[in-house]
Amino acid sequence: MAELAALEDPKARKVNEKHGDDHGVNLSKLRALAKQLKTQQELAQRLWATGDSAARLLATLICRPKAFERDELDAMLREARTPKVHDWLVNYVVKKSPHAEELRLAWTSDPDPVVASAGWALTTERVAKKPDGLDLDGLLDVIEAEMKDAPDRLQWAMNSCLAQIGIDHAEHRARALDIGERLEVLKDYPTPPNCTSPFAPIWINEMVRRKS
Repeated sequence: MAELAALEDPKARKVNEKHGDDHGVNLSKLRALAKQLKTQQELAQRLWATGDSAARLLATLICRPKAFERDELDAMLREARTPKVHDWLVNYVVKKSPHAEELRLAWTSDPDPVVASAGWALTTERVAKKPDGLDLDGLLDVIEAEMKDAPDRLQWAMNSCLAQIGIDHAEHRARALDIGERLEVLKDYPTPPNCTSPFAPIWINEMVRRKS
């Protein structure tokens, strides 16, 4: 904790707070610290238990994802609080867990939109890597019906899933593009130069172009 406190940077905190994150640690320095510590499951659990966001981010980098029980991961996600801790927990821990599919199904239908967004993030991962057994038409039905009015985090996760379906599955591309065009979700999202817009039709077409 003392090492993390020493990495605190007021400028980084200011930027992070704009995105809803309550820590001021430069993430490159945090990753360097994780590299020094290597994998330490017990330390990771103790860091997570502090409730401190920087400590929890470090915990996701040094833990053993397969060592967590299903209910433990569920509780951790519900108490993650800030967007970055939530994202790193899903991407660096839950996706590598043997409980990922069970949690995906449970979380996607959760009434808490932030929890549901984690379920959609895991669904996007499956669309890209293990689509067999997924009902892509059914997913598009839900996205078409619910994405427009979904809360921000959930909307973003659904939109990512929509784009992934359009990018990876040519037979569903026309429908994915049509849904994106009609719902206009993230159409006006400010996108820096040389970055791809998160507006699904632009995103899909650009990624398909790069693959061809």
